[in-house]
Amino acid sequence: MDLEQTRLNMVAQQIRTWNVLDDNVLDLLYKVKREEFVPAESRAMAFVDMEIPLGYGQVMLAPKMEGRILQELHVKKTDKILEVGSGSGYMTALLAEKGAHVYSVEIIPELKTMAEDNLKAHGITNVTIEQGDAAQGWSKHAPYDVIVLTASTPVLPDAFQNSLNPGGRLFAIVGEEPVMEALLITCKKPGESTTTKLFETSTAPLINALQPPKFTF
Repeated sequence: MDLEQTRLNMVAQQIRTWNVLDDNVLDLLYKVKREEFVPAESRAMAFVDMEIPLGYGQVMLAPKMEGRILQELHVKKTDKILEVGSGSGYMTALLAEKGAHVYSVEIIPELKTMAEDNLKAHGITNVTIEQGDAAQGWSKHAPYDVIVLTASTPVLPDAFQNSLNPGGRLFAIVGEEPVMEALLITCKKPGESTTTKLFETSTAPLINALQPPKFTF
């Protein structure tokens, strides 16, 4: 397999066609080698337009989703970032390349170790991987300039919006099967934000994600 040609094809055929046109984002997808963050048994699928299983019921987002998230968030070099769900560490690496520091929280110990090993192998040091349950918020290092939820949540907890600095951006996939919406929420000032609906999609929920209230009769 010609890895670089396959990477070029991925960007041209999957990512650009999904309206990811920011050259800084595209350059980063060429720089950070996606296949090196994919489990060895799935490496042949590293550039395929699909979610890749990581084990433990978790997946790596599709390449076009990773690119679109980066483009929508407009991450700056001064940004303090919260990532909920470290996975293999690939999205963490992309965020770290663009921001000041990433605090990434992973609930599954084995995936925390995978992410740490992958980031160390690539010399990425402006990341703190913590084990814990951040499905309903993680105020430990708040406020943040950017928050990324790498899996869906049926209901978006207020804690995430309340953890944003003014001007901060939050990406979240909200809803339940069969229709979920990717949202970009921007904090204008404490207690006031705007929400942009980006696109419809579907992906697995965070472990212990906030559930809608159940109606009883």
